[in-house]
Amino acid sequence: MPSAQELSGTNKLVDSICRLSPDLLADACQHILIYLQGQTRGVDSAEISDRFRRAGVRLDHEILQDIARFFLLTFRSAGKDNLSGDDLVLKLEEGSNKWSKASLQVLHRLWSEHGASVHAQQQVQAMLSIGQLVDIQWKLGMAVSSDTCRSLNSPYVTLLLKIVEPSGQIYQRSFEMTIPQFQNFHKQFKEMAAVMETV
Repeated sequence: MPSAQELSGTNKLVDSICRLSPDLLADACQHILIYLQGQTRGVDSAEISDRFRRAGVRLDHEILQDIARFFLLTFRSAGKDNLSGDDLVLKLEEGSNKWSKASLQVLHRLWSEHGASVHAQQQVQAMLSIGQLVDIQWKLGMAVSSDTCRSLNSPYVTLLLKIVEPSGQIYQRSFEMTIPQFQNFHKQFKEMAAVMETV
C-alpha cells in the first residue's frame, strides 16, 4: 500500500499528465513505446520537450523527466505482466483517482496497439541478456610452493573481473594465466577495442 506522501506525489504527476492534450500525450507515449519495442536507442526527452513547447505547453524539465520515468516504468511493468489495455487502465486507476477519461482512453488505445510488441521485446531481451564487464584488475605473482605444480618459480597473472548481471547483482570472477596466455589475452582485448571504435 503506497504511503500518503507517495500517493500525493503520484496524484500531482497524474494531474500534470492529464493537463496534456490527448494528441500530445499520445506523442510522448509513442516515443517511450517505440524505445521499449527496441526500435530506438533511448527516449529523447529533449525532443519531447521541444514538441510540448511548440504546442504551447510549458512544463518544468523535472516534471517532464518524471512523466517519462513514470511511463517507462508503467509500460515496462505492463509488458512484463503481459497486461491487456483494460488491465493497464485498471492498474492506473488503482494507483490514482485523478486520471481523466480522455487520458485513460489514449493509454488504453496505445497499449492495445503496442503492448504485445513491448512484451515480446522484453522476452527477447531476457533471453539475450548477458553480464556487463565493469572492472578488470590484474596482478603479477610468482609460484613458490605447490602440492600439485612441478614448475615452481614461474610467474603468473591473476585476473579479477567484476561483472554486473542483468539482475543488477555484481559478481567477481578470478582466474590465473601464464605470461604467454596473458599476453595473448591482452592482444585480443586490443583487437576488440580497435574493432569497437569503428562501429
